[in-house]
Amino acid sequence: MDMVKQTGALQKQRRASFWQRVKRHRWFYIMLLPGMIYFFIYKYLPMWGILIAFQDYQPFKGFSGSQWVGFKHFETFFQDEMFWNLFRNTFVLAIYNIVFFFPMPIIIALMLNEVRKESFKRIIQTLIYVPHFVSWVVVVGISFLFFSTENGIVNQMLSSAGKEPVNFLLSAEWFRTMITSQVIWKETGWGTIIFLAALAGIDPQLYEAARMDGAGRWRQLWHITVPAIRSTIIILLILRIGTFLDTGFEQIFLMVNPLNRDVGEVFDTYVYSSGITQGKFSYSTAVGVFKSIIGLVLVMGANRLAKRFGEDGIY
Repeated sequence: MDMVKQTGALQKQRRASFWQRVKRHRWFYIMLLPGMIYFFIYKYLPMWGILIAFQDYQPFKGFSGSQWVGFKHFETFFQDEMFWNLFRNTFVLAIYNIVFFFPMPIIIALMLNEVRKESFKRIIQTLIYVPHFVSWVVVVGISFLFFSTENGIVNQMLSSAGKEPVNFLLSAEWFRTMITSQVIWKETGWGTIIFLAALAGIDPQLYEAARMDGAGRWRQLWHITVPAIRSTIIILLILRIGTFLDTGFEQIFLMVNPLNRDVGEVFDTYVYSSGITQGKFSYSTAVGVFKSIIGLVLVMGANRLAKRFGEDGIY
């Protein structure tokens, strides 16, 4: 009985201390509330829509009135001749983003960190941040202005050099290069923010000690700067791997045409074309669920691998 009373008293004390902490830090929780409401409404509530992947969903019948069909839509998708083409196209674009785009914010952040003139550094930061706020419609429009075969600046330069114009926008060979280049131009500057913040937290005394030991700029970069932001790089890489199959609907949709569709059709555009334009709601949801499961598996695998190599990971 004494043990039961002690346990009950301890639980009451913990509840009281919890509410005391909430009351003490109430303004922090109030600031946190809008974000929690946003994620609950737009991230968690829509997860109930996953159920229609296992139904022959009819909008007028709703969730309760639609027939349950189990894994029928998943089987149909895996047996579809488009599956491996979609998987290949999405996988290759994802690899392009990991190999060519992911290192760019790190490289730019390291270069900016070496700039000692603050005014010049701020100007460069502003210039590379701006493209992030430009919509993909505008980015694709700029690409048309630069790379069209008729009036594009790049092809005009090629013609003036005595070379044949290159059909960058309609060519399947150039599609992936164009997509990756657009991503690099638009998002590299924004990605440097996190790495610059990580670099700002490095103790300046480490550099002073390294200089006293005779280490040059490259030695300082390799032995101090890079190790200091390694954990940040690992965490962002794990998160990037989690969105491995998210190649971006709007950009791909605007760039795909009948001549490059064989290499440009990805899961995101296929979900739109089959789910919205053809009304296959359950089938397109099954495709989305498959993509989400792959992303979850990749995140867990990458996190486990990072921990094996002695890194913290994300959980």
